Parts: sequence; C-alpha cells; structure tokens
Amino acid sequence: MLLRVSVLALLLAASPLASAALVHEQYLPPDEQNLRAEAPEQQQVLQVTEYAVVVGSQRESNQQPIPITSPTWLKLKTKAVSKGATVTQVLIRFDSEGKSLKRPSLDEAKQTLTLYYPQAQYRVLLDLLRNGTLYVQFLSYPNGHVWADLHTGAQRAR
Repeated sequence: MLLRVSVLALLLAASPLASAALVHEQYLPPDEQNLRAEAPEQQQVLQVTEYAVVVGSQRESNQQPIPITSPTWLKLKTKAVSKGATVTQVLIRFDSEGKSLKRPSLDEAKQTLTLYYPQAQYRVLLDLLRNGTLYVQFLSYPNGHVWADLHTGAQRAR
C-alpha cells in the first residue's frame, strides 16, 4: 500500500494538472446535474501531515438566557501534492444540527481551507485520520460550483 501511495504522489508531482484531474475523478460522485462540465479554475490536492482536535466552550454575548456553545473542529496541517496548491491548513468545522452546511471556503491569504460537516461525521473523519494517509481535495469551477472532499488512497481489502 505504501508503494502504491508513493507512486501516486510521484505521478501527481510529475504532471500535476493531468494527474490530479485523474485522481480527482476517482473520488467524485456522478455529475448528474452537469456542474463539472468545464475544467476547474482551481484544483488543490493536499496530503494531511498532522491533525489536532479542538473542542471549545464559549459564551458569545451577554444575552439572557446565556447562550453557551461548544464548537468542535479538526485542524489539519497539509502539504501540497498537486502543483500550485497553496493551502497549508484545513479547518473542519462540525455543525450539530447539520440542516444546511456552509459551502467550503478558501482563504488564500491565510492559506486555509475551511470545510463544514455535520457532527455525525466526526467519528468517521477521526477514524480516517488515525488509520492511514488522508488527502484533501478542493476544486472550484467557472460556474461557481465548489467541491471539497477528504479521501484515502486506494487500499486493498483485507
């Protein structure tokens, strides 16, 4: 498996746009609404190198009753896999209600990508981080469509 991931990384580094597009297509759902018909304006493929779990407790104001919240997020350090990738940090924020999540956002000045997931996905993401190499992928398209995901490399079933 390590050899397969290393070969994948070498291929991505040797020909970033073409190879990253190949890898990117493996992890995308079907494009039934034709949102990805055009080539992406931006593609960043990153490998997670470190992570931290943050569980906060905050009182957002002096309102009554006192609104106290406990936000949870994962802070990922990354290194570029695709040429031109500038993100060095990914913040994954969890929404306990999960009704309508915010769209992925890229802050190029801070080199930070922020992703939003329902709280129910926390354990799944933590398991992925603990059990092998994890990649983050971000794509933005001319029509305003944005895609982001976390995925493992291909692995053999045991």
